[in-house]
Amino acid sequence: MRVPYLDLKPIHDSLREELDGAYRQVMDESYFVHGSAVTNFEKAFAQKLGVEHCLAVGNCTDALFIVLKMLGVGQGHEVLVPAMTWISDAEVVSNLGAVPVFVDVDAETYCIDVAQLEEKITPRTKAIVPVHLYGQMANMDSLMKVAEAHGLWVVEDCAQAHFAQQKSAMAGTVGHAAVFSFYPTKNLGALGDAGAIVTNDKALYTACRKMANHGALDKHDHEFAGMNSRMDTLQAAVLNIKLKYIDGWNKERNALALRYFKGLEGISAVQLPHKADNNEHVYHVFQVLIEHRDDLKAYLKDCGVQTQIHYPKALPFTKAYSTVNTKATDFPVAFKLQNQALSLPVYPGLEHDRQDFVIAKMTEFFNRS
Repeated sequence: MRVPYLDLKPIHDSLREELDGAYRQVMDESYFVHGSAVTNFEKAFAQKLGVEHCLAVGNCTDALFIVLKMLGVGQGHEVLVPAMTWISDAEVVSNLGAVPVFVDVDAETYCIDVAQLEEKITPRTKAIVPVHLYGQMANMDSLMKVAEAHGLWVVEDCAQAHFAQQKSAMAGTVGHAAVFSFYPTKNLGALGDAGAIVTNDKALYTACRKMANHGALDKHDHEFAGMNSRMDTLQAAVLNIKLKYIDGWNKERNALALRYFKGLEGISAVQLPHKADNNEHVYHVFQVLIEHRDDLKAYLKDCGVQTQIHYPKALPFTKAYSTVNTKATDFPVAFKLQNQALSLPVYPGLEHDRQDFVIAKMTEFFNRS
């Protein structure tokens, strides 16, 4: 048996007729940039989240760059970023001329450790970027209290947490703004790169729309030097279809996660994910911690099971930020994750017999004499 880490074919096979119709509609309209599907998606996504404004852009990295720039982040500023996340969250800050200040992650949720924020804040701190990692939200109530006490902007990175919730709030609706990725592998994925900015701040939304469109709301009416970051019409058409099914897919991810919990709970060497109280997890990633991670990964590969490592190096330990001269003890949780974390297959359409095979092979590995 072969078990891929991710297989998008089951989803796309089930939507093939609708996707074909969307292709034809976009081709007939022949409005490949700023087509009606883009406007429709912005409205539908904002409405589903319960926010006032949504701006569709080229990708999530652009989205974060645009928001932080329009919030005034630049030379001489610092932005608090979790130590364990994708590099975009730090490189955007660096490319704005500011400094990413890394904060270790919580030992249970793996999101930014709110208890460490205060000690990282300086007079140069401008913003915090909480990343809702692996499918559940950071501790936003406590984080917002810290931000408000110090007058800091909060921009949520929701790339891995489409429609995750904390209490009654959805990911992306608590901070001053939020960014989303619709990269094909995400819970809500396009068929190429795409991203979005959401906010309830009309002035910020307008500024971001100008920035993403060459500094102009209307063609040729350039108010400042902006950039070109727009979701193409075809990707929006795909997302309009998939948006109707995302709740069901997230429920399926939860059901698969529950099967992993039941199948693996008896293996003491495997640390299973923790879901924080009041959180509704969407399991973009089902990650376990294992002391001999690399041995298990190799064993599963030999058995036909594909796994992933999110992420092989925490940001303070990457070559890009090697000037920080970081020690393992500076970010102990992030360091542990980079050495012990293993992501198991979890996606809508994963057959139970394949998942059972993963569980059986993991059990077999730990039962070896």
